[in-house]
Amino acid sequence: MIRESIKTALVSAMKAKEEKTVATLRLINAAIKDKDIEARSKGIMDGIDDGAVMSLLQTMIKQRRESIEMYTKGGRLDLADAEQNEINIIQSFLPQQMSEAEVLEAIRSLVAETGASSIKDMGKLMGLVKSKYAGRMDMGKASGVIKPVLGA
Repeated sequence: MIRESIKTALVSAMKAKEEKTVATLRLINAAIKDKDIEARSKGIMDGIDDGAVMSLLQTMIKQRRESIEMYTKGGRLDLADAEQNEINIIQSFLPQQMSEAEVLEAIRSLVAETGASSIKDMGKLMGLVKSKYAGRMDMGKASGVIKPVLGA
């Protein structure tokens, strides 16, 4: 599903001669193909699923945010802007991100559902968060919310 929307967007961007969008979409396709090849070596011949694609897109966004921070510190605002444009394009293929209140509520309900009571349960909770809210919740923010909820 996500793959098709990326391909459609690529064709549209090529027709509209949007060079930066085309370049970003080609980067996304290349990353997906790399993951597909990696999956084949593990016996998954159909390639990665939408959940893995969403995870890949989130990783790409995280990398670009780190680059923006470095470029900003280095005074290269032009490069930071280019990275931000790539983030905007990548985010357009992800579901709407949950608000902080929604993240907190979701984590509290998972804690109640699993009976998690200490920081030792964090790995189990992070696994559940990843499987239930892939693409909708920033995992870095999620771990920052889980720790105080568990009383760490």
